[in-house]
Amino acid sequence: MSRSPFSSAQQARERVAARLRELRLDAGLTGDALSVKCGWSPAKSSRVEHAKAAPSDADIRAWCTACGQPEQAEDLIAANRQVDHLYVEWRRQQRTGLSRLQDALLPVYEQSRVLRAYSSSMVPGLLQTPEYATALLTAITAFRDIPNDVEQAVASRAKRARILYEGSHRVVILIDEAVLRRTFGGREAMTGQLAHLLDLLRLPSLALGIIPLGSVWETVWLLETFHIFDSSLVSIETLSAYIRITEQNEIELYEKAFVEMGRMAVYGPPARALIESAIDALQ
Repeated sequence: MSRSPFSSAQQARERVAARLRELRLDAGLTGDALSVKCGWSPAKSSRVEHAKAAPSDADIRAWCTACGQPEQAEDLIAANRQVDHLYVEWRRQQRTGLSRLQDALLPVYEQSRVLRAYSSSMVPGLLQTPEYATALLTAITAFRDIPNDVEQAVASRAKRARILYEGSHRVVILIDEAVLRRTFGGREAMTGQLAHLLDLLRLPSLALGIIPLGSVWETVWLLETFHIFDSSLVSIETLSAYIRITEQNEIELYEKAFVEMGRMAVYGPPARALIESAIDALQ
């Protein structure tokens, strides 16, 4: 898996940059000449043209006008905005709190027939109790210094979990055993969360796999939290951003990684034993 999870967004940005460069060349302009026409430094033109900096809508309009093709601007602006759709910083999505993002994600979950997810750091949202979710989202709110609407966000997250009980959804979730040992919300909340996982093991819609500590990772390595919606979208959660991957070859890489990690996981009674052991450790 040699490509970065940022590559879908970067490729989209490079396509916009290549089109801007073609406009400049077709107009017979040097980078310096274009910069003079646009009223900015040559360094800015170079950064935009090499996909090192994101142009604004105004930048694209100025560039197209300088090249004598202002009619190209709107299509390029639309393509440039698609980059933002693929890679969006958390601070932009969560500037008004967490609940708006939770609500926005709900249709994606409801419309997916097969959902696969992997997490090395926390119990995934679909499987969280209100107490666990409250502790986790409160910590995120404080860390990112955003408005506190945790109560609404927890309620929205609970709506998302309905896909485990309604419709014909198939959910496969992999977590590292370390997730069972990482406490959010104190001992009581964590015990309740682990007990909830035991209950969820009975659901026919859910396959929960746990990758035991000490597993030998031979073909894949530790990845950040990701979700695969059907085979059409992968979402990745990093510390700073939410990334959408739509390129089919990249989606296939994540599907391959999921299969490899799934082979390392335990299910059914062995998974139950790991959860019960984690509960015992909290007593």
